[in-house]
Amino acid sequence: MKKLITLIFPFIILIAIWAVVARLNIFPISLFPSPTAVGRALFSRVLSGALLLDIGASMYRFFLGYISASISAILIGLILGWFPNTWAFLNPIVQFLRPISPVAWLPFIVLWMGIGDIPAIVIIFLAAFFPILLTTVTAVNNIDTVYLKISANFGLSRRQTLLKIVFPAIFPQIVNGLHIAVGTAWIFLVAGEMAGTQSGLGYLIVDARNNLQTDVLLAAIIVIGILGLVLDVLIRYAEEESKRIWGLGITEGR
Repeated sequence: MKKLITLIFPFIILIAIWAVVARLNIFPISLFPSPTAVGRALFSRVLSGALLLDIGASMYRFFLGYISASISAILIGLILGWFPNTWAFLNPIVQFLRPISPVAWLPFIVLWMGIGDIPAIVIIFLAAFFPILLTTVTAVNNIDTVYLKISANFGLSRRQTLLKIVFPAIFPQIVNGLHIAVGTAWIFLVAGEMAGTQSGLGYLIVDARNNLQTDVLLAAIIVIGILGLVLDVLIRYAEEESKRIWGLGITEGR
């Protein structure tokens, strides 16, 4: 209950400030809708079922891009970390590509793959791929040599060592990379859905902007924030569970 109050109380303060500013009429109501107006717009879309469809479309694109990025980044990261010379050769290229915003590739993605779901999925893939890849490579490079000695004592092959010794040993670090990638990918979801999709929360924002429906626009932004918070809580729980399972321990009372 204490954690719940700690989580909710700041939002109560924020909504109260928002309501006061809206009542002062500092900005026109059409440009700065009140919490009541946004709540009505949100409730209306919930009743019509339109919001559920938009959330479903966004979550489908997000999980498809995020899961494919996670699997490929972990596999490639394990291989590159296991072969340091190969990683030394490819690292400059990765460091060159990593800072480029996924949105910068959007014109090419649309030209190559057309409009619809694919651009959004590719944007999410790019946003999630590099944090997981770099976390995995770093974890493999920094693995305790005790694990490798144990593997040698049991006569395991390199493939067995990588999959049965190294991967379980570094999995908590990988989950940390997955946690970072969730936030990064979720941020770029809206940008990806602005590339010609006809559904989803990103499309809802564009459509509300074009029709000057600022109450609907703010409602969509709030939903994006709530879903992002839920995803963060879920991945944080998975991170803590992985630490508990692998015996790293969690601070009592956390």
